[in-house]
Amino acid sequence: MFAGPFDYSIINRAREKKLVSIAFVNIRDFGEGKHKTVDDKAYGGGRGMILKVDVLERAIQEAKDKKLKKSEEKIVLLSPKGKTFNQKKAVSFSKTKHLILICGHYEGVDARIEHFIDEEVSIGDFITTGGEIPAILITDAVSRLINGVLPEGVTDDESFSKETLEYPQYTRPEIYKNLSVPKILISGNHEKIEEWKKQESAKVTKKVRPELLRD
Repeated sequence: MFAGPFDYSIINRAREKKLVSIAFVNIRDFGEGKHKTVDDKAYGGGRGMILKVDVLERAIQEAKDKKLKKSEEKIVLLSPKGKTFNQKKAVSFSKTKHLILICGHYEGVDARIEHFIDEEVSIGDFITTGGEIPAILITDAVSRLINGVLPEGVTDDESFSKETLEYPQYTRPEIYKNLSVPKILISGNHEKIEEWKKQESAKVTKKVRPELLRD
């Protein structure tokens, strides 16, 4: 599931330059018995299977970088109970030397896992078939913020980089089907253009995501 997204474009170039290192730990390698069991029925009944805490903890220990201090490494469980992942969290993760993402699966994870992780994170109020796709999303969002992955300054005015969404952008042709590029953008007056960008950014945010604006 992880082979494609990290083998192309920006993330792949970052890996080739050794700016980002991405490794995979298969939980089943730490499973028990002949069939490498990683899950079991829930105590108290209920539908579905639960990932075993002992199996996961062994996998976590294997994934850890023993050379790093605890403060330089973060262990994150992808879970619908976690705080919603956002750009602020992506920036925080990008400053962590080693980020371990645990992909939830099946019906859930033994609740005792909370004693072996640093936090739980969700990508939104919906459920996926597993934590792999959320892990890909978070890895992408975090990797692009690491120094050298993108040209300097590229992310400064992006949506969510501040408290507002990005301003509207245009390119050639100047006029298309009677739709024109705002005159200010072709005026050459850089001071006025910057002022327009800030105004439009606030306007767009107020219209579609007003909760992002500070009181």
